[in-house]
Formats: sequence, structure tokens, C-alpha cells
Amino acid sequence: MQESNPFKNAIAQLEEAAKYADCNPEILSTLKYPQKIIEVSIPLRMDDGSIRVFQGYRVQHNNYRGPYKGGIRFHPAVNIDEVKALALWMSIKCAVVDIPYGGAKGGIVINPKELSEHEIEHLTRGYIDKIFELIGPKKDIPAPDVNTNSQIMAWIMDEYSHIKREHSPAVVTGKPIENEGSLGRDTATAMGGKHVLFEYLNKKKINKEGLTAVVQGFGNAGYNIARLLHDEGITILAVSDSKGVIYSKSGVDPVAAYKHKQKTGSVKGLPGTKPVAKENIFGVEANIIIPAALENAITAENVNAISIKTKVIMELANGPTTPEAEKILNKKKIDIIPDVLANAGGVTVSYFEWVQNLSRDYWTKEVVENKLAAIMKKSFGDIYDFAETKKTTFRDAAFALAINRIGKATANRGILS
Repeated sequence: MQESNPFKNAIAQLEEAAKYADCNPEILSTLKYPQKIIEVSIPLRMDDGSIRVFQGYRVQHNNYRGPYKGGIRFHPAVNIDEVKALALWMSIKCAVVDIPYGGAKGGIVINPKELSEHEIEHLTRGYIDKIFELIGPKKDIPAPDVNTNSQIMAWIMDEYSHIKREHSPAVVTGKPIENEGSLGRDTATAMGGKHVLFEYLNKKKINKEGLTAVVQGFGNAGYNIARLLHDEGITILAVSDSKGVIYSKSGVDPVAAYKHKQKTGSVKGLPGTKPVAKENIFGVEANIIIPAALENAITAENVNAISIKTKVIMELANGPTTPEAEKILNKKKIDIIPDVLANAGGVTVSYFEWVQNLSRDYWTKEVVENKLAAIMKKSFGDIYDFAETKKTTFRDAAFALAINRIGKATANRGILS
């Protein structure tokens, strides 16, 4: 199977949606090219005394609506096309939920499971030393992503503050609460997805009682969306992580699966569940499919395995559906709630954290969650109405709305005049 290029997929999505946008067509040209691409080499002395050199990237896509914003991932499959795509999607995502950021993304080519905590800390600090001049509270604000967490964000803040010689909590979001992180940040991506999904069900007049779901990926977003939906009475038929898939006709208890993974390293083998081949997870007969792992999960090769019972796919992962697969899903009339909306709860609460850091005024969890709910519900409503008016998909509607917003900001600044 040929690997799908995520950046080409992102450009294809952009070009398709541009047919429905109302801004100057020249804006599309600027969005096809990142404003800055940074590649760095990070030498690291390992615990055994040897030296290894790791490749790192930071792509700054567009800052016409505000500072660059985007996560940093640690993964062996990180490559420049992936990072470029993720940065473009971040520009679109921030415009979709109408927060004043542009898009960026970063990554290091690494399998963090092969490194000690000491090595990961020094690799993180080495990466920030290399990109220090390019980031900052009013330039580019990183955040967690795949295989990075609040501890790594704390190291980033500390390293940047050390070099800057001033306390700089607003340089990064997703920090521990003790280091001026925001309440509600740990569940923000899943909570935002839940609000969007329930708005969709309400608009479509679908009763949530008796609904079933499959969650591919059981990291922070996957676990929390499974738990939130389970608590609302939706049966989670199957969940997966990088090591396997578990299924139960009567439903998987997400909390039990999480505890089992903490103890054994995987959801595999949870009592009361059956194993399913990894390639067959999307064939489980569920009403809702939630890819919450990496990009290119649903492809032309596996899309036809999706059950006729499936009504909607909600993309908590970035870029999990290839354009070829999406065409087939559209013909099958399976709705897709696109990643640039579905997982935007994370960057929305990151924005809240940044505002709190800059203002030195910290909010309760209730305030954070109420603000998040308001933004996610309004954003879904905007996209739903646009899609209905233009007779197009939710993805095209989301991208077109974002293109219009970025285009207006660009025109107002006189950048293309």
C-alpha cells in the first residue's frame, strides 16, 4: 500500500474548499506555502555515554490572524510533509473556532519509548535551544501533541525562561497546573469533540440512546472521549491502542481499559473483551467512528469495511481520513465531522491558558468549560449553516469559512496590496 502524503492531502482539501470561499483567490496561493520551515539537528549524550543526533522540525504556516500556534510531537514517523500538513491544518483550525492564532507545528524524529526520562528531558531542552529565537509568547506558542505531555511543556517553559532570563509561562501551553497551566486543559480535546458530536446529533434529530461507538487510539483524546460518551450512555463497542484492539458486544468500560493499560502497557487482554485484528477496527458495526490516533487511518483500502450502521465519523486525530476515502464516504452519505473542528477544543483551551498567563488572572474549571462549550457549539453551528447554504460537506464548509476569515485578515492588513 502506497503511503498517503499528508501535505498533499491538506492541499487537496484546501483547493476543494476554496470553491465555496468568498475571498480573493490569491489568498489560496499564500495558504499553500508555509511562511517558514525550520529543520534542526539535536546532538544528545545518551545515558550510556554515546552521542546520538536527532532531527527536529518546526513549521510556521501563517500568522496573519495572530501568533503561530501548534503542538510538538515525538514520533519515529515524523517527517517534513507531515509537519507542514499539521501546521496548515492548525491555521485552518484556529480560524474555524475564531481564536486569534495562526498555525504552526513541530516534531522530533524519535521513539520516546526507547529513551529514558533523563534523555527525553535533555532532548527537549536541546530542541528549544535550537528554535529559541523563533518562538515566544507573541511569536509562536507550542503545545503538547503525540507522545508529549504537560511535563515536557514544563521543561520547554523552563528552558525558554532560562535562556530569556525572565519567567515566561505564556511561551507554551498544556503545562501542569502547578506551573500555570489551565484547569480543563487535560480533557479539552475530548470535551470539545463531545460538544460538537452532540450538536450534530441534535441537528440531525438523532437520539443518543442506544448509540454505539468505536474509538481508534487510546491516548489522552481517545480515552477521554470514550469515557465522556460512555458516561452519556453511548456504548463503546471497541477501543484500540498501538498494540491491539479490544471489543465487547455489551460495551467496553473506558475507565477499566485505562487502568488495565496503565498496569500492562496496552488495552489488550482486558477481562471481558475479545481481541480484534487492528486492520478490522473500522469494520465493527458501530453508529459512530472516532479515529483518535494518527493521520491516514481511514484510506481507500479500508474504507469499504465501514459498516452500513455507521452514520458519522468524528475526527479527533489530525488528518485521519484520506481524500480518496472521503469521496467514498460522501457517496455512502456517512457524515464526517472534520478534525479542524472536532479536535479544536485542545487549541481553544490552550488559547485560554495563554490569555490567563498573559493577564495573570486564572479561571475556575467551570469558567473554562463553559467558555469552551460556547465556542465549540457556535463553531459547529456556523459550519452546519454554511454547509446547508452551500450544499457541501462539513469539511468544505469548515475550510471555506477559515479561508474567508484568514483572507479578510490578510486584506485588512494590506499584505497582498
